[in-house]
Amino acid sequence: MQSPAHSQMSMQDASNSLRSLRDQLRARVFGQETLIDELVCCLAANGHLLMTGAPGVAKTTLIRTVASLVQLPFKRVQFTPDLLPSDIVGAEILNIDPATGVREFRFVKGPVFGGLILADEINRASPRTQSALLEAMQERRVTVAGKTHELPWPFLVFATQNPFESEGVFPLPEAQLDRFLMHSLVDYPGAAAELTMLDEHAAGTLVGELPEIKSDVV
Repeated sequence: MQSPAHSQMSMQDASNSLRSLRDQLRARVFGQETLIDELVCCLAANGHLLMTGAPGVAKTTLIRTVASLVQLPFKRVQFTPDLLPSDIVGAEILNIDPATGVREFRFVKGPVFGGLILADEINRASPRTQSALLEAMQERRVTVAGKTHELPWPFLVFATQNPFESEGVFPLPEAQLDRFLMHSLVDYPGAAAELTMLDEHAAGTLVGELPEIKSDVV
């Protein structure tokens, strides 16, 4: 058991790392301070985040920036109407040994086995495909062909979706909405933030220029 002094120092280090992450995100994504605060809270609590907003409000850019700062395996899934559940969780394929001719099924992991998952435009996939994330988000594991596979730790899903008034979208089922720790409504940034974005774009600031943040506080 850790001593109180050591535990307090660890908590202070974690707090400093999260504050540094928040500041780095604000230095790259402008006009979304509330969303950034909620995202950092989800990282600290190991909870999933759903972001709803029209295209072009920096939802995907923000998650990509987090992936460049936090040292976690990153996987991106672009949800489309023809996406299948096996495209997310993986599938068993028939493997034939060329030497012995022995046939056996081998499980090929899907992108859900990354540490940080970007489910981009999640409500553009069919409800059947959306439900493929249910077990993963709640239990941190997936079941394929009757076999259970544990997901890595930490496991975080940051999902984006377009407003329901947009065409070609499917409402998320209540069971899946309950899996998200937070639901953020993302609006367009103000005029001052847009001017700052123009200045940064003209200066050629890159996400890769930002320092990395260790993921051991997640």
